[in-house]
Amino acid sequence: MQLDLNLLAALDALLEEGSVAGAADRLHVTAPAMSRSLGRIRRTTGDQILVRTGRTMTPTPYALAVREQVHELLRQVQGVLAPSRELDLETLDRTFTLRWHDALVALSGPALLTAVRAQAPGVRLRFIAESSIDTPELRRGEVDFAANADRPTAPEIRSTRVAETRQVIVVRREHPLTRVETVTPERYAAAEHVTVSRRGKLGNILDEALARLDLTRRVVATAPTERAALEFVRGSDLLVTTPESTARSIAADLGLVLLPLPLDLPPARVYLSWHQRYDSDPAHIWLRNLARTALTETMTGPGRTDADS
Repeated sequence: MQLDLNLLAALDALLEEGSVAGAADRLHVTAPAMSRSLGRIRRTTGDQILVRTGRTMTPTPYALAVREQVHELLRQVQGVLAPSRELDLETLDRTFTLRWHDALVALSGPALLTAVRAQAPGVRLRFIAESSIDTPELRRGEVDFAANADRPTAPEIRSTRVAETRQVIVVRREHPLTRVETVTPERYAAAEHVTVSRRGKLGNILDEALARLDLTRRVVATAPTERAALEFVRGSDLLVTTPESTARSIAADLGLVLLPLPLDLPPARVYLSWHQRYDSDPAHIWLRNLARTALTETMTGPGRTDADS
């Protein structure tokens, strides 16, 4: 049997996109051409690969079983056919798009940009805001890196934990909680709260922890960013609970103080994520290492190594 390597690329795109139209866009071919490729793949494998369920396409059990193997085979083929090039940072001309949590952009973005400009002056960084809905930009190659508290579950998305930090209470200096000897769970629950949620959610893991103590809190507002939440706190007796590392960097400038959280919560973790297509991209690897260092050192201090892959 004579095999067409183009079918391997088409199969990889179909399995990752889950649709003929998406695979066609990725490979820059027409939808009819991709439909013909899918037909040839079906005849070659004896499997439907994608089947329609309502308005969407669902991969078959066989397709799910071979997805990783297909991607690895394609990567190996591309590695054989693509010329090997050493990375020349002085002449590198490339734009990277980073979708980071807003607090991480403010805290770690300047350190990353400084490191990039010192090594590769032709590289540009595009920091874009997080969306209020789940978006596929990493999978589609529209975003190079994501950095936030969410560890991705999709098998094609790589991630590394770069830091972790405890949660703290942030209040204005004259807040009633600053005048008590100990912030108890009861006093914490009795205060009025503002939460940080780009989706506008009023509840989170804090409410679950309070419920285990038969306590509830009153959330009077949500803010899409930590900076906005801190502005609410700045001029009122509201409090906000945020990761210490990001709050610490701006709380003093706003006249705010940090108080210990009287709840047993796991530390807030930060993950750096990217698509597996960039695993062997020299420029991507270079920036990945700089981003990991910037995030880790600005959140935990130089010399600490809280990250694990």
